[in-house]
Amino acid sequence: SHSNRTMSDVTDCCVLVCGGGNAAQVVTGLLSTRYKTIAVSFFADEAAKWKAALGRDAFELTTEGAAVGKIVSKPFDITNDPSVAAQADVILLAVPSIAHGEYFEKFAPYMKKGTIVGVMPARSGGDILFAKKLGDKAKDMIFVGFETLPWACRFTEWGRKATILGTKNTILGAVTPPEKKAKAIGTLQGLLGPFPLIIESPNNLGISLRNPGMVVHPGVMYGRWGPDFWDGKPKAEKPLFYQGVDEQTEKVLLGMTDEVQAVCRKVEQLVPGMSLRDACTLKQWYLDCYDGQMSDTSTLKGCMDTNKAYNGLTHPCTGEPGKFMPDLKYRYLSEDVPTGLCFAKGLAEILNIPTPTIDKVLLWAQAQIGLEIMVDGKMKGKDISKTRAPQGVGITTFADFVKLADLKADVSGGGRGSAECCFAGCALQ
Repeated sequence: SHSNRTMSDVTDCCVLVCGGGNAAQVVTGLLSTRYKTIAVSFFADEAAKWKAALGRDAFELTTEGAAVGKIVSKPFDITNDPSVAAQADVILLAVPSIAHGEYFEKFAPYMKKGTIVGVMPARSGGDILFAKKLGDKAKDMIFVGFETLPWACRFTEWGRKATILGTKNTILGAVTPPEKKAKAIGTLQGLLGPFPLIIESPNNLGISLRNPGMVVHPGVMYGRWGPDFWDGKPKAEKPLFYQGVDEQTEKVLLGMTDEVQAVCRKVEQLVPGMSLRDACTLKQWYLDCYDGQMSDTSTLKGCMDTNKAYNGLTHPCTGEPGKFMPDLKYRYLSEDVPTGLCFAKGLAEILNIPTPTIDKVLLWAQAQIGLEIMVDGKMKGKDISKTRAPQGVGITTFADFVKLADLKADVSGGGRGSAECCFAGCALQ
């Protein structure tokens, strides 16, 4: 009968999962049990390799410590064809932030109205990049920026088996446009299951400026390997990363986080009723996310040095014991600078807010990763379009920024995400 047909249309959901790494394979394995799930990767020949590795077999997902310890499922397809976006109700990106633009651009011609696009994690300015790449179509879509990935996971056999080591209690997410948040968060929560609970943040700008990786990763790298701190000689052993923060590095991190806070306060002043309280200081972020795991929370340095979730994590290095050298092309610089720090710096420039610490770190970092971003103190280098800086998509005035970022008074009465953020160990590794 007609009513049955109507019902079956409503209960099917097509999800595109983008990427081929740990997280993408885990999401694909989880969602394929119930929904039409298509894995998409544009990276080299990753899709073909994954399809070949899986063959006719099912994907096996192990969930450590759960009553249902093994989930077996088969994706509907694994492909590098962007036209499958026409079938999608939901598109989930679990690829490095450097690649987000390519997915938005390739899917844009095919996407249908009302598609929910969830990005894990969005890093900074993901919503603006999305609006720019989709142009007029963006207004018919729903963008959801998440602060982090929901799970700590790893492959046990690439393309065939993976393990979920732990799931966060909560995950912070923001919806653009905010009036579509009930549909977007309801749908995504349904896909994720009861954990992690999606905590709604009032706007994507809060997620962008909260991004802890954009401060911690380049800041700690600079504090250890910057020209003022390192003599250029090899190290006998790999230095501790988070737990090795000394006073000079803490000073760099405090300078950076204070400059980002100045940007937040200025935006709130210019857009009355808008709350950026989820974009908290770095120390507050540690107190929210790692409560109970740090023995000294009196200072930022104490929070990092005594955080149990960071036990043994070292600086990325090349070489061998006795002659370790820093890996200055690692994602802590190559990803967190273009997709994080550049966004904050670019917005600060538009608002005429001086950022002496960020400038110092950015000038050093761009030389390490071989990009020309900042020239004569301005975000106008030839590689600016490879970054998430507003200037990279042609925004140079605050009025233009407000328009593309869809900034408005907060409809939900302020952020409530901070106090119940993450589970241990996952957020910043």
